[in-house]
Formats: sequence, structure tokens, C-alpha cells
Amino acid sequence: MGNSIFNETERTIAVRYIKSRRAEGFISVSAWFSLIGIILGVATLIVVMSVMNGFRTELVERILGINGHLIVYKKNGLSIENYNKIVNQVSDTQNVIAVTPHLEGQALAKTKNAVSGVIIRGTKWSDLPAKKLLWKSLDKATIDNFKIKQNVILGYRLAQRLNVTEGDYISLISPNVMETAIGILPIKQNFMVGGTFDIGMYEYDNNFVFIPWNKAEKFLSTKKVAHGIEIFLQNPKTTNKVYSNLSSKLDDNLIIIDWKKRNSSFMNALDVEKNVMFVILTLIILVATFNIISSMIMLVQTKISDIALMRTMGASKYLIIRIFMLTGSIIGILGTVIGTVLGIIVSVNIESIRNFISTFFGQELFSPKIYFLSTLPSNINFNDVLVVIGLSISLTLLASIFPAWKASKISPAEALRYE
Repeated sequence: MGNSIFNETERTIAVRYIKSRRAEGFISVSAWFSLIGIILGVATLIVVMSVMNGFRTELVERILGINGHLIVYKKNGLSIENYNKIVNQVSDTQNVIAVTPHLEGQALAKTKNAVSGVIIRGTKWSDLPAKKLLWKSLDKATIDNFKIKQNVILGYRLAQRLNVTEGDYISLISPNVMETAIGILPIKQNFMVGGTFDIGMYEYDNNFVFIPWNKAEKFLSTKKVAHGIEIFLQNPKTTNKVYSNLSSKLDDNLIIIDWKKRNSSFMNALDVEKNVMFVILTLIILVATFNIISSMIMLVQTKISDIALMRTMGASKYLIIRIFMLTGSIIGILGTVIGTVLGIIVSVNIESIRNFISTFFGQELFSPKIYFLSTLPSNINFNDVLVVIGLSISLTLLASIFPAWKASKISPAEALRYE
């Protein structure tokens, strides 16, 4: 057989049988359907796996682009009084690049035209660069307005809903109350909008308002306390190690939550969806392999006399098996190669394709309100691609075994009796 798995004779006969299907009518149609089925199955599987990987990658980048890898809270939801001391303790830990305290609360944002519930974050301007995606989305004017003028920064979607731009005022109404001469009233303050941010994640762009620390303290009725302390790491893979170091270093009345636990619902949902979609879409390839089995069996029936002649000329059963396995495998390998190339091309250009389809049909195919992201992400993992290729070729080889075995069982005497 030389250096090849199949020798020249086997390859020549197998290719001739593939070409001869043009004269076989229905067999040729069945073979084409098998080829198309494998192409579509492999391409679809690669595209879906790439999109699911893209979802996970983009979601993690955006979560960590505005939140810390680890967050320290006080037990029972209490405020952290000595937060500066804790910040200094944590800053000395290996792999920690930034430690930022924050104030957090809910409020009702009101303008002349709209009302909306919002999440407010009180932070110091010097801590903003630690939130990489947020910092990158801010222009110099917005940063100066936050730092010098003590203006607030809104998510751009929230600003659109409230119909405000830079220089406009919004009223924030706190759930906290204050006693006045006319009774108990909610705390209400007016803030000037200093700019907007866009990190590409709907949940943040649509709900968050960042307020300078001093104004947040006044609005939330707090003083010299923090609601949480965010810890940013140089390498997210060291999260568990840093978590262990901090657990032994900090007081027992503090709890540490890593970003995976805090967003476990997102991560688990993506993992489950990816596995389920892999199983479902594998069925497309499986159906195509059944078409290979049927077309191969019909091919064997039309080539009975050829098989008998080869057997009388000294061809072994093993040779017949190899010829027909190669014949069936050619369809599977060709379909897998074309499907892989098609799947990679679609995965690379998935956002452009989505925009084209959305424009053509006038329908939004990827709503950020549902999927949390503004664009359709795609991240090709070549390990997944290799798994899909291996699965497709393996199923094709398995589908070729029975027709090849059936061909080897043909008796030359019986086949040539009526020739």
C-alpha cells in the first residue's frame, strides 16, 4: 500500500464508482443530498460553537471591564467602615493591580420627558481607569466633567431613554427618606450630566449612573463608609489563588465573592446552551450519514457484477471492503472539508451577515435587550473545529462499514449465474 492508507488500485476504483453515479440517477441524487447534508451540518455546528464561544468571551470581557475580579463585602449587607485600611491590605497582595471602593444604591431618575429606575455607583475619578472598558469609552471632556465639575456619567442607552445629553439635568430620587417640617420626604437631588459611556453591554448601558464619591455620600446618606471593595487582578486565572490569600488575610466579618460566582447564572446558561446545541446539530450530520448508507447500499446492488468479476480475478473480501469504505468516505471527507471552510468564513463575517439580513428584512435579529450585547460575537476555537471534523469523518466511516461489508459478502458464482 506504500505510504498511503489506501493503495492506488483501491483509490482508482473508488473514484471511478463515485464518478459512475452520474449514470445511476436516484443514487446520484441521494449522494448529493448526503454531501449537502454533511456540508450544512458541519458548517452550522462550527458557526454555532463559534458564536457560543464569542458570547462567553464578550460577556466575560464586559463584566470584568467594569467590575472587579473579586469583590469584598461586609456580612449581613452592612457598610464597610474601615475601607481604607482594607484597601491598603489588599493592595499588597501579589497579582493585584487595583483596589477600588464603591458606593452603590438604587434610585429613580426623572427628567421632563421620562422616568426610569437606575443603579447608581459612587466612585472616585482616580478609580475609573481600573474599569478598562468604561475608561476607554469616556472622552476627555467627560472625564474632566466628572473630575472637576462633579457631574454624573450615564450609560448612553439610559441617556437616550431619559432624552438627556451633556449639560442637561436629571433628578435622582433616593429610597432613603429625610424628616422635614411637613413630614417625611424622599431624598431628591438634581445632577448635571457630564457625559455618557458605552461598553456594549445592554444591562450596564441601560441602567448605570456613575456619581462622584462626595456627591454619592450625600445622596445615599453615608459618611466615611464603602458598600463594597472591588479588586482587579493582572491575570484572571489567578482569581482562586488571590481569593485564598485574601481569605486568610482579611477579617472574618468580610466576605469575598469572585466574578464567576457573581455571574454564575450567565456562565452556566452559556455552557448548557453550547452543549445542547452541539448535540442537536450533530443530528444533522447523523441524518446525512444515513443517506450515505442508503446510497452506498444501492451502489453495491448496481455493482454486483463488477464485484463478482473482481473476486474471480483474485480480489479478497478485505479489498472489496476497503474500496467501498473509501467510496463512502470520499463523500464524508469532501463534505467535511467544504463545510469546515464555509463554517469558518461565516463565523468570521457573522456580524456583517447579521447586519445585511436585518437591513434586508427590516427586522432586528439580535436584540441587545435580550442578549445583553450590542453586536453578535464570534470566537473560533480551533479545538472545537477539530472535534467537529473528527466527529463528521468518524460518523462517515461508520456509515460506510455496513455497505462495504455487504459488498464483500457477494458470492461470485451467484452474481455471475445469470450474466
